[in-house]
Amino acid sequence: MEKVKVYIDGSEGTTGLRINERFAERDDVEILRISSELRKDPGERKKFINASDITFLCLPDVASIEAVSLIDADNDHTVIIDASTAHRTNPDWAYGLPELGKDFRDKIAKSNRIAVPGCYASGFLMDVYPLVKEGIIADDYPVCVNALSGYSGAGKKAIALYESEDKTNDLYAPRMYALAQKHKHLKEMKAIGGLKREPLFVPVVDDYYCGMIVTFPIYTELMKRKTSPEELREILAKFYEGEQFIKVMPFGAEEELNSFFSANAFSGRDDVRIYVTGNEERVLVTSIFDNLGKGASGAAIQCMNIRTGKPEEYGLHLGE
Repeated sequence: MEKVKVYIDGSEGTTGLRINERFAERDDVEILRISSELRKDPGERKKFINASDITFLCLPDVASIEAVSLIDADNDHTVIIDASTAHRTNPDWAYGLPELGKDFRDKIAKSNRIAVPGCYASGFLMDVYPLVKEGIIADDYPVCVNALSGYSGAGKKAIALYESEDKTNDLYAPRMYALAQKHKHLKEMKAIGGLKREPLFVPVVDDYYCGMIVTFPIYTELMKRKTSPEELREILAKFYEGEQFIKVMPFGAEEELNSFFSANAFSGRDDVRIYVTGNEERVLVTSIFDNLGKGASGAAIQCMNIRTGKPEEYGLHLGE
């Protein structure tokens, strides 16, 4: 069996490390490993990118844009799967959330340029996109979304602070941030979500390593097509019917959790659970997943599987 040659540009970050972990369980992948001292050298990176079948970009935006510029003009075989923000709203790139529809999945299967969604944006779109698509809420609905994440999504410097022996007292508590409403995921939330305005977004980082919870609250009186919580759950369940990575839980299933949602419940997994809760006046749509799984590395590998014709779940960790 001929192995897929994979280069991970930025393999020492949290996303790159998780991708490496998943590939350690596979025998169909050959990892092209750049020497540590040359990992930022453009000439060496160019060589590895062009030698690969798949290159994962686990880099800041500027470095990802540079990496794409290193692809040879006559290279029509290397597939770029970019986990940065740089290309997510570029219409020439496939957006790596195949569960949003057949057009999304087909574009991933055919494209050599795939942008992996942001972790918060993934949860947001899984909650909101079907409701706009199905006409439940209008594209000008005043969307607000609340989200809680582990600190692994905050970058190397933040991780070092959270794991330091000299950790300051404030790091033991949940911390709101992006207070100026300029979070980097807002652009894709609006564009991919089909919304007329960017949502109000309230992200919180907390003192645990990984896992994420994203909640979209809805006033039913402001819906374009008013539905009950039970009906809303059925609409989402039908939208995601047959999807392996997203399971819409039965209405009332939160009672099995004593009506508490833990943001780290899916740590180490690559799938998602969506819950619909609330009453006839106010409804919550909540997605729970791992920010390093379906929110980053797991999504990137799922896109690779689609692009290379493998089963989508191959090498990934899904629950029952």
